[in-house]
Amino acid sequence: MLTRMNRVELGYILEKLYKLRWGPEDGVGSIIITPTRELAGQIFEVLTEVGKHHGFSAGLLIGGRKDVGAEKERVNELNILVCTPGRLLQHMNETPNFDCSQLQVLVLDEADRILDVGFKEEVNNIISQLPKQRQTLLFSATQTKSVKDLARLSLKDPEYINVHEEDPDSTPSRLEQTAIIVPLHQKLDMLWSFIKMHLKSKILVFLSTCKQVKFVFEVFKKLHPGIPLKCLHGRMKLERRMIIYSQFCESETCSVLFSTDVSSRGLDFKKEPVDWVVQVDCPDDEKSYIHRVGRTARNCAVGKSVLFLDPSEEEMLTKLHSKKVPIKLNKVNTKKLQSVSGLVAALLVKYPTMQLLAQRAFITYVRSIHKQGDKEVFDVTKLPIEEFSASLGLPMTPKLRFLNKKTMSKPLPEVVAPQEENATDDDMLLKLKKVKNSQLGVEAENDQETQMDEENEATNGNNVLVARVPKKKKLKINPHRPYGTRVIIDDGELLPPLAVMAKRGSTELDRESVKAFRAKEQEDMQKRDKDDKALQKKRLKEKRTKQKEKDKRGREEKESDEDSELTSGSDREEAGARSNKKLKTHFDSGSNDGRRAKRDTFEINPDSVSLAEQEAIALKLLSSMH
Repeated sequence: MLTRMNRVELGYILEKLYKLRWGPEDGVGSIIITPTRELAGQIFEVLTEVGKHHGFSAGLLIGGRKDVGAEKERVNELNILVCTPGRLLQHMNETPNFDCSQLQVLVLDEADRILDVGFKEEVNNIISQLPKQRQTLLFSATQTKSVKDLARLSLKDPEYINVHEEDPDSTPSRLEQTAIIVPLHQKLDMLWSFIKMHLKSKILVFLSTCKQVKFVFEVFKKLHPGIPLKCLHGRMKLERRMIIYSQFCESETCSVLFSTDVSSRGLDFKKEPVDWVVQVDCPDDEKSYIHRVGRTARNCAVGKSVLFLDPSEEEMLTKLHSKKVPIKLNKVNTKKLQSVSGLVAALLVKYPTMQLLAQRAFITYVRSIHKQGDKEVFDVTKLPIEEFSASLGLPMTPKLRFLNKKTMSKPLPEVVAPQEENATDDDMLLKLKKVKNSQLGVEAENDQETQMDEENEATNGNNVLVARVPKKKKLKINPHRPYGTRVIIDDGELLPPLAVMAKRGSTELDRESVKAFRAKEQEDMQKRDKDDKALQKKRLKEKRTKQKEKDKRGREEKESDEDSELTSGSDREEAGARSNKKLKTHFDSGSNDGRRAKRDTFEINPDSVSLAEQEAIALKLLSSMH
């Protein structure tokens, strides 16, 4: 087991396969597993550079890629695999003829993270498919010595090698480490002030959750601090993550990268080293802190780091000192602190979509603190929740269901009724019942709040910040509530609440009258039912009659159309029949002066006129028209 993987260890793997005369036909000879895609890509780049004079074939198998089919076709021809656990297990389960039976060297980089609970199931499945006769190398700056972890890897009598075992500190001596106590609601102001004071530096900023990274990046980008900004988190697509990582590595100028712990392990920023590592949120444990600050002061360079701690998280300093971390506590210069809470609130009003980011950043951070196992450092009940919400620009604090559950789990405080003069036992019992009833009322109210999801309450379309309307719940009657004390004054006498009704006496109803009333109501109901049926029958009859008339009109129109088509062919016969009648033909003699000429009327019998005469008459008629 070694504490760091570098060119020497990669050269050792190549040299071992070379001595074994490993060839393409021998299959997979070495597998290097890393927890993150960025680290796998970095190791693969170093491997290609170191092994460019060897004939081994190597492949990079990481999640987020779409060319799984191409990988399945070539993975059996590769000698060295650099991969993440999920992708390797996918090929073991899905790729035909994928064979690792001849594996010689298994390498786990950042072994403590790979053997953690997050990769437990995947790593166990991978190890079960690998041969036991192999060499296993573990690399990490915080190496695990757990017997259970070593037994999972089938290690017997492992050798532990630490190149800095005799060093007094667990971090590089060239690293200057400081911590400052900053209340939670002032951390955003402190981060902004720090960036404004170091505009010519390369800064790596660590936050707890992806939603926080996205929110802080968007806010600072719109506030324009005067330095290039980038963000990197696990929810981004692979291509985007690799581009941002490459840009930040190759950037020779000042830059700020907001990131989660995805950038805390193994990444090496080569061209221009990181000047500052800023931990806005407290790390999960001492190992996480060491890996975070390990991104600076690399390769004989000088680096600095600063840790923001809430007053409730000050116990982390004691734990770091116990791990030989030379961190110093400094005071905050409040005169140089620039407040941006007002500007953030204005941005949330101007950009409604950012309100949702602020809500999620708030909820995910508080949830992350709530889920932490080390309650000596992370106590969510000590955090200034309301002030933190306001510092993110939110006009109201989102509901947190998990906090309500935590509050409800606490036992109710004991109540001791005050002693009064001349107080009887019944009076004392009544007061105790009233106090207990009020406590149960508070508990019922908290129970309603716990059933409302915090994100559904926080978001409602574009109007993210809306007034909360509690859901209607059934009234829960407390059987132990105190009895009422209302009294009635009747003729100057104090009577119990039901005494007046008792005085009136009880009157029995006449059964015959009830029977007659029911019979009358039944008769009226039958009569109304009969009228309703008759009315409905009449309506249906009218409806059918209208429909019949409508159908009849349609048929008549259709028949008339057919008759018109039939009569168009017999027009000549009708015209001939009409020609047998006497026709009156009128001739108008035209005149040039425009006066109307005398109309001569001739009665013509077609049977007595020859064809030549008819033509003459037609010519005369045409000439008169012109």
